[in-house]
Amino acid sequence: MGELLGNLFVIFVTLLICFIGYSSQIFVIWPWYGSVLSVELISLLVPFNALVFMVLWNYRLCASTDPGRVPRGWQPDVQDGDGYEVKKLTRGPRYCRTCEEYKPPRAHHCKQCKRCVLRMDHHCPWINNCVGHNNYAYFIRFLFYVDLACTYHFAMVARRIYAATQTWENFESTEMIFIILNMVSCIPVLFAVGGFSLYHFYLMSTNTTTIEGWEKDKVATLVRRGRIHEIKFPYNLGIWRNICSILGNSPLLWCWPTPPRGTGLKYELAEGDDPNAETWPPEDPSRIQPMPEHDPNYKFQLPASPWTYENGSINPYLQPSNTRRRHTAHDGPFSAVPPYHPDYREPEAVVPYDPASSSEDEYGGKAGEGVKVRRGSEGFEVKPVNRDAMLQQFIEDRTHEPGRYKYYNPEISSESETEEDPDDSVPLATKMQNGQLSVAE
Repeated sequence: MGELLGNLFVIFVTLLICFIGYSSQIFVIWPWYGSVLSVELISLLVPFNALVFMVLWNYRLCASTDPGRVPRGWQPDVQDGDGYEVKKLTRGPRYCRTCEEYKPPRAHHCKQCKRCVLRMDHHCPWINNCVGHNNYAYFIRFLFYVDLACTYHFAMVARRIYAATQTWENFESTEMIFIILNMVSCIPVLFAVGGFSLYHFYLMSTNTTTIEGWEKDKVATLVRRGRIHEIKFPYNLGIWRNICSILGNSPLLWCWPTPPRGTGLKYELAEGDDPNAETWPPEDPSRIQPMPEHDPNYKFQLPASPWTYENGSINPYLQPSNTRRRHTAHDGPFSAVPPYHPDYREPEAVVPYDPASSSEDEYGGKAGEGVKVRRGSEGFEVKPVNRDAMLQQFIEDRTHEPGRYKYYNPEISSESETEEDPDDSVPLATKMQNGQLSVAE
């Protein structure tokens, strides 16, 4: 299914190129010149047809040329450090586990092609092929000629529209339909391929592939975060030498399809770079374990126990993250490690609070000594209150006699106060009716 879909992409692109290139000439330009061959018509269409031919030729080369594969059984020459890449994690040559072969510098494995590609840039579905060492120059020329052909096509059709508006000439229905179809198909292609071309022209000027551009962004992030020192891209030879390494040494042949230079197994490094330190892209130090210096007699030895680390202490990477956070926070009187651990520290002594002590006793020592107390906003000491103290404070507030309980005992009234006046039991209204109560009273 994948191969069938890729072939359909190639057929679609070929038909699109032919439609834009030839329908405009047959249904727009040829009727405009009265269907008569003339010198002006030839001078207009010959350059355009040459551009269309170069587009089709370079597209065919992109789609049919093998981007480059690693020779079976190839092994890097470790004695010659020029262009020899190693991985920091294993300190050995780059190796593809899928292909079970060594990988030359700048080579990457393509999942669609199911093999390693020399100087792999990307896998392009529009050509149903990878863009690599052997066809990258054809790919650059294809983008360049597409930009020129679409620009020429747009100017040619726009000139026809402008001439019709100047003479108020009416378009025929067929001509109008093909003018619209050509503009609708040409303008999106020009903008899409134009932006893509600018990006690849920049990559060519820096001798960088698309994958290496992503790697450079990751390296810049590591440098910005301070994890690694700034490192120079080893394949940037300068703008002129970068272009010559891809398109050839002669500028007169840059636009002509020529085979690539070199075998794709070794690449020239920038001047001043140590060929033995060829480790692009650099690894993130936080994701690799530092290895000893290269020593043919070095043998890795396991520790005595999987729970020990270097000098016999506990491996910090085996500690739970919560334990490590408690250990770094130092909150509370509890230790994060057992007493037999080398990092164990005695907890600080906590002096219990004595309610009988006063603030003068607590601050009787020197400055910075003694138990710290808590004070309110007005400066009064804030002490913990228990149940007995709360009950005693409540009684003191009610009796106003601190230190003892005071019970309420009703007093016994005297005899003089208990004897009732016989007149007190007579209602006031009755007294007034009987005339016993005067107004003066």
